[in-house]
Amino acid sequence: MEKISENICFGGTQGVYKHTSTSCNCDMTFGLFLPAEAKDGPVPVLWYLSGLTCTHENAMTKAGAQAWAAEQGIALVFPDTSPRGDDVADDEAYDLGKGAGFYLNATEAPWSTHFRMWDYIASELPELLGQNFPLDMDRQAITGHSMGGHGALTLAMSLPGRFKSVSAFAPICNPIASDWGIKQLSAYLGNDRAAWAAHDATVLMGDKGFDGPVLVDVGTDDQFIELLRPEALAAAIADKRQEATIRLQKGYDHSYFFVSTFMEDHITFHAEALYAD
Repeated sequence: MEKISENICFGGTQGVYKHTSTSCNCDMTFGLFLPAEAKDGPVPVLWYLSGLTCTHENAMTKAGAQAWAAEQGIALVFPDTSPRGDDVADDEAYDLGKGAGFYLNATEAPWSTHFRMWDYIASELPELLGQNFPLDMDRQAITGHSMGGHGALTLAMSLPGRFKSVSAFAPICNPIASDWGIKQLSAYLGNDRAAWAAHDATVLMGDKGFDGPVLVDVGTDDQFIELLRPEALAAAIADKRQEATIRLQKGYDHSYFFVSTFMEDHITFHAEALYAD
């Protein structure tokens, strides 16, 4: 693992690191914020999964998360959104290929060689973090924005016991019924719709639910709200009688101005779950 940078940040350290990924068959970069408490021992972990076109940098520099995480004594992990490199398959469209990994394991060519973001986030990166940093991997929570909100919800429901809480900012809630989903799932996973359903938060909510609290924020002026389909997830939550809060925030759009506005709420929400025991 190579240290790219480390900067003092709200009494803690914001680092950026690169390593060779066996899951994605390429070098991967991630950001990690460690609060001051990490100097004295392992701290809880909050994962932040970013959305389409993003890298590890977007939330790290725009979300304003470190201030609130420092206040709560929580580490923040900012993974990349896809594999990178000259030999990694890509597409001219912004919503497929690099920057659009959708947090799944691709099975179709040319994507299957590198696009294994599910294994990277679910297995490889947690193991690397636990071995190299003072993190309490028994106390993890997860959040994300847009495509990253999709990833946060699907990972949380598919890995029971891993995360104490899950939240999302404007998540892609029902990709099997959305143009932000049908295109990508068919490209990455082929025509097997059963495989698609395993990466749909609405379907998973109806099937599995989540053993813990859920928080979702969506702006009423989100320019992509028809693609996100929050109403589908809300109906599944109601049918499941899942412990959850879904908030429609009047006038907010899909940007990081929206994310940063409600970041304090989300980190406080996760801190309550992470420190509940």
